[in-house]
Formats: sequence, C-alpha cells, structure tokens
Amino acid sequence: MRTRTIARHFTLEDRAVDAWPLLPFDLAPGERALEVVLDVDRTRGVVDLGCVGPGDDGAPTAWRGWSGAARDRFAITADDATPGYLPGELAPGEWAVVLGLHHLPAEGLDVTVTVTTGGSPAIEREPSAPRPEAAPRGSARGLPAADGWRWVAADLHAHTLHSDGALSVRQLAALAAREGLDVLAITDHNTTSHHRHLPRAGAEYGVHLLPGQEVTTPRGHANAFGDIGWIDFREPADTWFRTAAERGGVASVNHPLAADRAWQHPLALPPDCMEIFHSTWLADRASTAPWALSPRWPCAVPVGGSDFHRPGDRLARPTTWLAVPDGELTDAAVIDALRSGRTAVSLGVRDAVLLRVGDELRAVGADGATLVDADGHTRVLHGDHVRLRADATAAVAGVPGAGWGPYRLETADREILAITP
Repeated sequence: MRTRTIARHFTLEDRAVDAWPLLPFDLAPGERALEVVLDVDRTRGVVDLGCVGPGDDGAPTAWRGWSGAARDRFAITADDATPGYLPGELAPGEWAVVLGLHHLPAEGLDVTVTVTTGGSPAIEREPSAPRPEAAPRGSARGLPAADGWRWVAADLHAHTLHSDGALSVRQLAALAAREGLDVLAITDHNTTSHHRHLPRAGAEYGVHLLPGQEVTTPRGHANAFGDIGWIDFREPADTWFRTAAERGGVASVNHPLAADRAWQHPLALPPDCMEIFHSTWLADRASTAPWALSPRWPCAVPVGGSDFHRPGDRLARPTTWLAVPDGELTDAAVIDALRSGRTAVSLGVRDAVLLRVGDELRAVGADGATLVDADGHTRVLHGDHVRLRADATAAVAGVPGAGWGPYRLETADREILAITP
C-alpha cells in the first residue's frame, strides 16, 4: 500500500487558466484499489472532485467518476466503487485527480489531496429502500391519445447519492412509484455510475428508469438522456448536444432562467429540448420569463423536471407527459417521444393537462382555465374535457390570428397549469 500527498494553492489566476486542473499520480502493476481524500476549507471556497484513469494512449483521459462538491473522498476497486465512480480494472499507469475550482476567495485556497493505492478501502453501502407498493400510474388516467398510442407520466430530472442527492437509486424508484410515475430519468451530475443500477431497481418498483446525465458547469446545465456513455462537461456545449445525438440520445437545456444556474453557453444550433418548466418556477407560476425563451429556440421541445435531490423536494412536480406506442415503454420509445416533440407538461401527475392529439388540442381537467397561444391570444375553456382544432395556421378555433405553439393553460390569476408544444 502506498500513500502520497499532493498540496497546491489555487488562485483566481489559476482558475482563469484552467477551471478543472488535473493532479497526476501513478498506479503500479498489481495495485488493485484506489482511495482519494480531499482536504479543503469549505467555509472559504467550493472545490469539486473527480477522477480519470489511463486512456488508450496511456494519458489520463478515461473518465472514472465525479462527485462534485458532494464528497471529499472516494474509492475505486475492480468490483465496487463509491457512488459517483465506476468500478472496474485499475490499469497501471498515469491517473489523475480532477478538481473543479468552482469558487475561490480573492486570496486563493489551499487544497490537499491524499492518494492511497493498494489496500482495502471502505466503500459506502447504499441505504435500504422500502418494499414495492401498488400504486396507480399516470398512464392509468387514460388521457386522450392517437390510435395505437398512450400518454405516460415522467419526471425528467432527478438526482441520487451518485451525485448530490440524498436517496439511493432504489429509494428514488420507490418514491417514483408512490407518486404515480411511469418514467423517471435519473440525471446525476457529470457521471454515469448510477446507470448500472437502473434496470434492476426499475423492474423491482415497476417504473421505467431512464439513464441520464446532467452535464453540469457554472455556466449552465443540460440533461443528456439515454444509455449513451459519459458526456464530457469540459467540452463546448455544442459538443454535448452533438455527441448525445450521434450516440442515439437526446439532450435538453436545463432550468435556463434559474438564478445562478441560468443558461449562458452559446449554441450554434437550437437544443433538442428545453426544460421550460422547472421546479423553481413553482414559487411564482405567474412569471412570464419562460415565454421570453420561446422565440429564441422555437423548435426546442418543451419538457419539465422537478430536479429532485432530497426529501422535502417534490418529485413529479412538474410532470412531463410522453406519447409512446401502446405496450412499449423502452429507452428508445421515450427518447423518440422527446426527439419528435410528443410531450406535454403539467403541474403533477393528477393535475390539468393540455395535449396535442393529431390536429387537435385536448384539455383535460381544465374547466374554467384560460388557453393562451404563443401570440398571446386567449380563450376560456368550459368543461373538464375540451377538444379544439389546432394546426400550423389556425391554431385554436375561435381565436383569430392564433399561431403555432407552445400553448399553455392558466388560472384566472395567470398562474401556469399546463404546457404543450
């Protein structure tokens, strides 16, 4: 067993040159375990933690995990790893600790990393989860859909202890089942370590768990959906979206207007999807800020996400509805719905919903709500089930000059109820 210490003082000038510096170390042949401990004064700054191993060229380029600022320690062995990190062979050669200089004080910050190779490091056990409970899913509402299709209820943004969440994959799956979700995308920050746990937990609790990754930087976050491998957050944002598409996935700009997490990355092409309804909007559902984004990216498919992290947050608030083929609920079906724009967003699984069904808009549970189109034209709806003609030139019958979506339902106080493309 070998232990070595790497001590550095990082300044704002260092951060300006490289916000994600590498601290290299070597692994000798036969060393079967790795443990890293970060020592930093978190009352004075925020430093993230991750790891890379030797790539095909021998340089430290093979991503082995990320815990951001949620952990100060991780361990990796061939068979197991700290949540957020990938177990597997520990190839001899050059490795590196990856730091994220998220926030430094003006005078800089001392950072010490202790690397131990060999030995038998402790690895955290994921907490137990409740037994499965029978609960009706959102799809049981039987919302109006085209022949051969059905609407399923999804939350497209949630975290576990594989990043900065508090629950295990199984605990989160149990909560998703109780909330009535058909689909839950687990999108831990800058890691895919949770992906290997999803099929078993999803089958146990009867919820389709969609692999995801929240590509996270100080200048904005994006969700990459699908079992498409790791997306390098250190690359330009255009690369995230292109890589996701090339690998058969789809990506979304997350909470584009959310305080210190608002989207600032330039994009050469519009994003596939946009998280137009994020849980932070629940505090002020009359805000018109999200509608300012629609003209910028008119083709981005609208989705919602709770950004669930821990008990006290509200999973499935908001809920994204996806139209999928009858009898088919797979990663491919979900991703195709997102890519094709077969979505709708509501406050929750049991709340009012506005759907596009062929060339009609269908409002369910919306008696007394106001329908608003992208041009601001309005119509008050009467009845719990309302059918309205919709197409590209005359979106809503009885609303002269109405244009294409997105459409939304509002209360009399202009609070958002539901959205559809």
